[in-house]
Amino acid sequence: MKLLFKNIQELLQIREKGITKLSGAEMKELPVIKNAWLLTEDGKISDFGKMESLSNFDVDETIDATGKILMPGWIDSHTHIVYAGNREQEFVDRIKGLTYEEIANKGGGIPNSAEKLQNTSEEELYEQSVARLEEVITMGTTAIEIKSGYGLTTEAELKMLRVIKKLKENYDLPVKSTFLGAHALPKEYRNNREGYMKLIIDEMLPKVAKENLAEYVDIFCEKGYFTVEDTKNLLSAARKYGLTPKIHVNQFNAIGGIQAAVEHEALSVDHLEVMNPEDLEALKGTQTMPVALPSCSLFLGIPYTPARDIIDKGLPLALATDYNPGSTPSGNMNLVVSLACIKMNMTPEEAINAATVNAAYAIGLSESHGSITKGKAANLILTDKVPSYGFLPYSFGANHIDSVFINGKRV
Repeated sequence: MKLLFKNIQELLQIREKGITKLSGAEMKELPVIKNAWLLTEDGKISDFGKMESLSNFDVDETIDATGKILMPGWIDSHTHIVYAGNREQEFVDRIKGLTYEEIANKGGGIPNSAEKLQNTSEEELYEQSVARLEEVITMGTTAIEIKSGYGLTTEAELKMLRVIKKLKENYDLPVKSTFLGAHALPKEYRNNREGYMKLIIDEMLPKVAKENLAEYVDIFCEKGYFTVEDTKNLLSAARKYGLTPKIHVNQFNAIGGIQAAVEHEALSVDHLEVMNPEDLEALKGTQTMPVALPSCSLFLGIPYTPARDIIDKGLPLALATDYNPGSTPSGNMNLVVSLACIKMNMTPEEAINAATVNAAYAIGLSESHGSITKGKAANLILTDKVPSYGFLPYSFGANHIDSVFINGKRV
């Protein structure tokens, strides 16, 4: 099928092949063609240019994009959308003054979600997850990573990963799977962290690998959760099974998790609300992508990732939602981009780059997604009529999406 967009007000994120990530000052540049056209063929971007260069094409459909922006779809490199039920009562508890840690200490938090998930059938879990996936697609997400971590038993973790695999099989957008058994301590292991780590490494990991259920491995490296030593042990064990690290670090405390992640060649380090100079130095010259999750900061009322420090040090930065039931019950990448500008002092150019090119890097999709490049997947957002791309983060209360396309097909 051939699809032609014409009279595009702004065609965003034009990149040559081979650009995998943007760092420091590079993030300030967002290549645009005004008054443009774009052709997709068989699900890929075939050609594009200025309207005066448009030839006569024999196409199946033509879309007049007058007054509209066409751009790569958002890429969400950090989510937990496979979960059961919700945790709205904890939301109320926080309003009444309890902290995230206090809620966890009284039986809430991740173990609460784990109990619900353990008692939910795989079929019901899939149906709940489908609803969330379809919701985020309508908001412009056209590639996504999904973690386990709300099972906390071997059976339940595998159940989550099988649901992620089924989503991957049944939907056309790329779905990346991450094993996050080390998300929190289950109730029965509350005073036996070493025992739970042994269960993860000796029992869970081999089964995840045997069923080929994950591409990445993750751990919540944080005070009260898992130590730097736990992180090193898990990542060393996971390497034997070909799992690439993507690590939760520096959400509440800087305890050396970034250094451990870099040492084990992590693809990304995510959260980063608390950063010190040593962390920034450790990331310089590495292939590890820092990932900020601003809607988590909004929901929990915690500091935002210091984006200016990261970018001004010459480092790259990606953006993601952290969609989960406890700290970010939203998968709205449009809001994430707005928050990056409003609360993290990122320019619209930096925020859009962070949610497309750099987000693609953070889940291994640089060669196929994240930019308007010939040969890449035609996973696209067509906006409503808007004045310019700066209006997208400015108008934070609306998504301004006319249509979403995955592999050149309107969804």
